[in-house]
Amino acid sequence: MDNQLPQVRLEDIIVASHVLKDVIHHTPLQKNFILSEKYNCNVYLKREDLQVVRSFKIRGAYNLIRSLPEEKLQKGVVCASAGNHAQGLAYSCKALQIPGKIFMPTTTPRQKISQVKLFGGPFVEVILTGDTFDDSLNEAVRCAEKEGMQFIHPFDNPQIIAGQGTVGLELMNDMREPVDFVFAGIGGGGLAAGIATYVKGVSPSTRFIGVEATGAPSMRNSIDQGEIVTLTEIDKFVDGTAVKRVGELNYDICRRVVDDVVVVPEGKVCTTILELYNENAIVAEPAGALAITALDFYREQIAGKNVVCVISGGNNDIDRMQEIKERSLIYEGLKHYFTVEFPQRAGALREFLDEVLGPNDDITRFEYTKKTSKENGPALVGIELKNKEDYGPLIDRMNNKGIKFVEINKNPHLFNLLI
Repeated sequence: MDNQLPQVRLEDIIVASHVLKDVIHHTPLQKNFILSEKYNCNVYLKREDLQVVRSFKIRGAYNLIRSLPEEKLQKGVVCASAGNHAQGLAYSCKALQIPGKIFMPTTTPRQKISQVKLFGGPFVEVILTGDTFDDSLNEAVRCAEKEGMQFIHPFDNPQIIAGQGTVGLELMNDMREPVDFVFAGIGGGGLAAGIATYVKGVSPSTRFIGVEATGAPSMRNSIDQGEIVTLTEIDKFVDGTAVKRVGELNYDICRRVVDDVVVVPEGKVCTTILELYNENAIVAEPAGALAITALDFYREQIAGKNVVCVISGGNNDIDRMQEIKERSLIYEGLKHYFTVEFPQRAGALREFLDEVLGPNDDITRFEYTKKTSKENGPALVGIELKNKEDYGPLIDRMNNKGIKFVEINKNPHLFNLLI
């Protein structure tokens, strides 16, 4: 397989940096003192959330489009994207004044759709189709073939990878000290393949760690199996990296130059997003927070080291913040949902409040599961704890009072149905 696939070399990334120099921001590399103290190391953040389209994706999209012959450009370009690649392509279309069609999943946050239209203006058409990136990808490929337009793959292309690799070129040039670790998220694998190619090319001792979410570990599974694996189902929450199948070229590169792929829970990603916002005033989207989320899983290895985390994007829809907070609380063991069958007598609910809830426990949701004959059905009760250690005593008090209940957090089917 190696001989059949094109290669991405250091020279390609250097050439890409010259192509991009007047279009993108050279984003800052900032030492973060809060994270450095937390992990007992030197943590630097590569702020691609401050890029011109608030993510790294413009690097690869523009680099590929600029490499096309004029006759191809005039017919226009097509892409599929969950958001950030679409914004990069839209910006490129407007800058080069060429037509573009952009296929996006129907589940894409509104904020990303609006940004695509803003960056592309009259040069782009947005088409919402399918539930996942892979659905949109199939439609985009069909459109490109039918209309003779150039398909711009979001990750599986050497020019895309070279463009994303300029993130690695910048961070290595900006670091004054040796870089021990680089962490970056993995979706289709373009960013990881590009950065790792450059970083390993100039500093073989630097360890590159890719990061995926538990709900879409396509690269981790593929490396474990020794071949590309297509996932049958994915959790679309970390939408920027939620792909069922990584790129062939990306897999080929990553299996050779990526030292490890860490898989992190979505709830932990949500905690990272909230901490970045509350402690650093950084707005990171779920995919953008993956790299920092992985630091907890590498705490011992990174102690005393120089660590770079790539915040790959900051296109976070404000409408998602309540869900992000909810997922974080559940992951941290601070939010619990139950169906509770209260005894059919007066004062039962008051006894629950007085004798079952702890002094710092708070009911955040209460509703009957039946709209009629409420006394014959259980109630859905959401309880938020101040400390996760309060969970055990809460369960003990419910059992001691003889209350019949079901823990919805531990029942995925009920949780998805009711919460």
